[in-house]
Amino acid sequence: MTTVTRNPAAPTTTPAGRALVRVEPEGDFARVTMNVPERRNALSLEHMRELLAAVRAVGAGDARGLLLAGEGPVFSSGHDFADMVDAGLPAMRELLGVCTELMTALQTIPQPVLARVHGPAVAAGCQLVATADLAVAADDATFAIPGGKGGWFCHTPLVAVARAVPRKRALEMAFTGDLIDARTAAEWGLVNAVVPAAELDAACLELLGRATRGSRSSKGLGKQGFYAQVDLDQAKAYAYAIELMAASSQTPDAREGMAAFLEKRPPRFD
Repeated sequence: MTTVTRNPAAPTTTPAGRALVRVEPEGDFARVTMNVPERRNALSLEHMRELLAAVRAVGAGDARGLLLAGEGPVFSSGHDFADMVDAGLPAMRELLGVCTELMTALQTIPQPVLARVHGPAVAAGCQLVATADLAVAADDATFAIPGGKGGWFCHTPLVAVARAVPRKRALEMAFTGDLIDARTAAEWGLVNAVVPAAELDAACLELLGRATRGSRSSKGLGKQGFYAQVDLDQAKAYAYAIELMAASSQTPDAREGMAAFLEKRPPRFD
């Protein structure tokens, strides 16, 4: 079983005595679970700090992938307004900065990150789904960035959503604030697949298994390269990719993969 590196600091606990975030081995993967079901997994500042620490710990460990999940009937309802209603500008900057650190960490750790989505994923909860490398949704999942129909526009969630779905769909979600169902989310590209709720775990593990085949180091470079080039213009993207691909051709795993292909044998990666 994979060893999961855990946050060395004592985790924050809920009033019921549970940790805000659970990190558990799941075969070769690490399952990171938002564990505040009584608050619909709302992302308070402490919750986000614990989640950020967990993501970074998994990134530094030997798990081959990260499965991001939510305890209870809701994946995540987004930011916890109890943190925000009386917060001044410096406090809001800090809170949104920690949220951005969390989203960035999900994309900078070397392992593929898959969001396991059930029930509502709203505002910053939808941002988590849009930020994850991959996402599988139960057929009861719904998605929204609802600020557009209220008094506080979802500026930071829209950064992630606009990079996951076409521009006009992102603006439709942002302006209307309407919920979209799981099938619509799949059609728009927000999630990779939709499955019956009873099959969600199996579908997540199956896709994460396929996504983590082969060389771990090569996969980590591939993830790094994707996010570095995806928003560049084509010429700059090719210039970056040429250098990265040329440099990575000199790694032991790249050489082993080429040799194995030519010798018609399975590759042996560290």
